[in-house]
Amino acid sequence: MMRHVLFLLAVVGAIAACHAMEPSNKAIDVCMKKCNDRASRQCSEHECERGCEFVLDRILEREADHVVTCVSRQSRRCADVVWAQCAATVGPHADGGPPGPPPPQEDWEQ
Repeated sequence: MMRHVLFLLAVVGAIAACHAMEPSNKAIDVCMKKCNDRASRQCSEHECERGCEFVLDRILEREADHVVTCVSRQSRRCADVVWAQCAATVGPHADGGPPGPPPPQEDWEQ
């Protein structure tokens, strides 16, 4: 009987350890909470999740507050284009970045 109890405890412990090893999406979870708190008028819970995943690079650059604030100020519905526009117009990317390279020079012999 004692062996069965010990075996059962070992199985339960192994299952708990597997669940503890699942990857965490804390950055997205934090963004989603901010979005649900600040932009619930524009965005559904699903749209907050999609938007936060869409701008993950900006979240990792610690710009989630600025992006979510921008989304919450929009009068348009919470769509990918709104998230993209907000991600491109806040923080260090707000100026559009450096200019593109000049066009290639033609090496035509005349």
